[in-house]
Amino acid sequence: MKYPIQKLKKLRFRRQRSQRRRKPIPRIVVPSFFTLMNLFCGFLSVILVADGNFILGAWLIVLSGLFDSLDGVMARLANAQSEFGVELDSISDVVSFGVAPGFLIYHYGLSEFGIPGIILSSLPPVCAAIRLARFNVDAKSAELEDFRGLPVPAQAIIFAAFVLTFVNRPEVFEVFEHGVSGVLIPIVVIISFLMVSTIPFDKVPKFDKHSFQTKKAKFLQFLIYLIIIIIFQEYGLMFVLTVYILKGLVRGAWMFWNDELGGNGTVQPPDDMLNK
Repeated sequence: MKYPIQKLKKLRFRRQRSQRRRKPIPRIVVPSFFTLMNLFCGFLSVILVADGNFILGAWLIVLSGLFDSLDGVMARLANAQSEFGVELDSISDVVSFGVAPGFLIYHYGLSEFGIPGIILSSLPPVCAAIRLARFNVDAKSAELEDFRGLPVPAQAIIFAAFVLTFVNRPEVFEVFEHGVSGVLIPIVVIISFLMVSTIPFDKVPKFDKHSFQTKKAKFLQFLIYLIIIIIFQEYGLMFVLTVYILKGLVRGAWMFWNDELGGNGTVQPPDDMLNK
């Protein structure tokens, strides 16, 4: 025979267990799934490149970039932005856009140089980690209109596009003494430097109503880039990212020129001269 107090406890236990079962899935799961898919593609890229499959390994880096874009979109749509998501995204990006492209370019054109080749191919992951750490610090202080330094996914995808474009066309580099390495080495150094620089680069516009209304030109530009990539594939990637980088360099040079000339095209005299 059960006493009333025992029946009450059993009923309360069943109610609590039922409530736990009905607890909704946290919203953060949605963007985190895309972030982890980004990480998985980067990991799979390393495995395939190690097996000598440069083409599929490079495309997986591009696919990582797609998942990296989608996790931010899903976080805004689900209203699930969090510090956990930011940290998870950065860790995933170090693998997919740092380690994976570094591993790709090492096996593609730098392995023949031994230790110098290892050091050169380590520049993308090292600079990517620095770039991501700075980005997280900047994001906590204020949201900037542009990126400071080349975005990590962009540098990874341009290495992937380079490999996809020329992996089956080694004759293009026969005019250089060291073949493809003679072109790849300066590209690696320049791209890695651009990541840790303060040169401004365009941000991909947010897919929300306010951005659609205020940044129509950026959306049009993004749409044109997307169409070019879909039609021309790896050639489109190379063209779009080259234009993106050159545009950032021109903007950076123009801003530096204006700052040095005082913004009005004439050199400003020193302060002590103004006081005389």
